[in-house]
Amino acid sequence: MALPALHDQVGARMRAAGQRYTGNRVALVEVLDGIGRPVPIPEILKAGPDLPQSSVYRNLSVLEAAGVVRRVLGVDEFARYELAEDLTEHHHHLVCTSCGDVSDIRLSPRLERSVERAIEEVSAGTGFRLAGHRLDLVGTCSNCA
Repeated sequence: MALPALHDQVGARMRAAGQRYTGNRVALVEVLDGIGRPVPIPEILKAGPDLPQSSVYRNLSVLEAAGVVRRVLGVDEFARYELAEDLTEHHHHLVCTSCGDVSDIRLSPRLERSVERAIEEVSAGTGFRLAGHRLDLVGTCSNCA
């Protein structure tokens, strides 16, 4: 998504949540958009050296509550953050059990439909009301293999 449209959508979400879209929040959204994959806070701080560390922690919490940012848990002690999927595009994650890296993967439309059908079948059999899905594939990345 182009930055002006992204900022328009984020600004609207922030207002709907009763929050302001401050300069530090704008900068944080731009860092996450620029990196384009789930990243831990130390990597966010490295990519945005002018962002105060305490502000990043506080603003990630506010942005997550407003539906702008999604927290992705890896296998290590670091949560990773990315822009909410509806601000970018639907994707899944590859999670490395060795180094803790989390990377995005997009399925082909045909494979995504197969996954959706399988998930709907599971949901229908349990009475679970499906709102969406996230798929994390856990294993070893090519660097650690």
